[in-house]
Amino acid sequence: MSSKFESGVKQIPYTQQQVYAKLSNLENVEKVKDRVPQEYIKDMMCDRDSVSVNIPPVGMVTLVVVEREEPKCIKFGGKDTPVDFNLWIQLLPVTDETCKMKVTLKADIPLFLRPMVGSKLEGVADQIADVLATLPYE
Repeated sequence: MSSKFESGVKQIPYTQQQVYAKLSNLENVEKVKDRVPQEYIKDMMCDRDSVSVNIPPVGMVTLVVVEREEPKCIKFGGKDTPVDFNLWIQLLPVTDETCKMKVTLKADIPLFLRPMVGSKLEGVADQIADVLATLPYE
């Protein structure tokens, strides 16, 4: 059974196109990895279509871009992960110079793991959105 976790809507002081261009090429994540709390993520490797991170105690997790819908949505899937999941970033224009973003995480968590994992995933979508909302997109 799938569980869905959504971030709040985050306002970003850059255009929808600027944010999409930066986030749709995962090589750009490499440039801002120092903003990610090191207690959550270790050993980050990126290329245009994927990012791999070591997340203690889970181990190596790889996100792969599975769909790009310019300039409004980027969808990711997990590769070789202990739990099947998808993550997507939605972008909508607010003005000519700003946009808003929401992050959604959908995970197939086995019933016996829900008590341990479910509460930790509650804030993950918001944490990802918070980090993404503070990045420089120029």
